[in-house]
Amino acid sequence: MKARFLIPLGIFLALALLLGIGLTLNPRDVPSVLINEKAPTFNLPDLFDLEKRVSSQDMQGKVWLMNVWGTWCPECWREHEFLNHLAKDQGVTFIGINWRDDRDEALSFLTSKGNPFAAVGFDPESEAIMDWGVYGAPETFVIDKQGLIRKKHTGPLYQQVWDKEFRPLLQQLAGES
Repeated sequence: MKARFLIPLGIFLALALLLGIGLTLNPRDVPSVLINEKAPTFNLPDLFDLEKRVSSQDMQGKVWLMNVWGTWCPECWREHEFLNHLAKDQGVTFIGINWRDDRDEALSFLTSKGNPFAAVGFDPESEAIMDWGVYGAPETFVIDKQGLIRKKHTGPLYQQVWDKEFRPLLQQLAGES
C-alpha cells in the first residue's frame, strides 16, 4: 500500500525540482542564434545630425558594445548612469541604437542624463534592429574585432552582470589579435 503513494510523491518531487530550477533561471536571458556569427550590418541616420550616418562598418577591427535603448523604456533609464560610468571611467565603447523613439525626447534625454555613446543611430521604424533579433530594450551586444557577436544580454546592465559576464569577456577579447 505504501508503494502506491511513492509514485505520486516521486512525480511531485520531480516536478517541484524542475519548477525550482526554472525559477532560478533569468527569463530575460534568451539564447541568440547569432552568438559567434557575423554581426548584421546597419547604416542609420545619426540621432544628433540626420545628415550623417552611423554604420557598423565604422567599427571594423574594434571590440565594441551595441546598446539598444529608448526613452520609453524604464529599464533603459535605470541602466543609463551605469553606461555613463563604463564609458567615462572604464573607456568602454558603446554604439547606441535609439529604437522606436521620438527624436526630440531622445536628444533631450541624452542632453540631461549624459551621453555614454560614441555614436547613436536613430531607428524609429526598426529598420536595422530586426536583423539583430531584438525584441525589447535594453539589449546589449558584444562585437569582437572580427565583427562576430560574442554576447547578447537582454535587460539592463548593472555592476554584477558587468563583473560576472562582460568584463571577463572583454578582457579575453582585448587579448586576442
